[in-house]
Amino acid sequence: MVAAALVVAWSQQWALPVIVALSVGVSAYAAFQVPVWCGAVNRDGRIYCRNNAYGVLMGCSKRQHRWQKIKMIVVRSKVGNVSRSVFPTAKEKFNGALAVGGLLSAVAAVIVPVVTGG
Repeated sequence: MVAAALVVAWSQQWALPVIVALSVGVSAYAAFQVPVWCGAVNRDGRIYCRNNAYGVLMGCSKRQHRWQKIKMIVVRSKVGNVSRSVFPTAKEKFNGALAVGGLLSAVAAVIVPVVTGG
């Protein structure tokens, strides 16, 4: 619903603080609260965890999986595995696109008025 409100806010040119708040809300929800699979690599190194997790960036209830997903984003040698572990299904890909879209919307909401002088 917040994502739909964000689209309406952009199309109707609502106030800048409202657009920024909606954008941050969409990104935070997709990154940290949306129900997804964990996707962390199991001990065998080939299979990804299918436990339930909350948020595209968070792992399941296993502490090591939470650290592993965060570490994969930061450590350069693991960047190739990020797409396979963070986005194993279409649902996670959609939620990831939603998170990135919300962040881009927040950045655009701040930059556009500066560039256009409004």
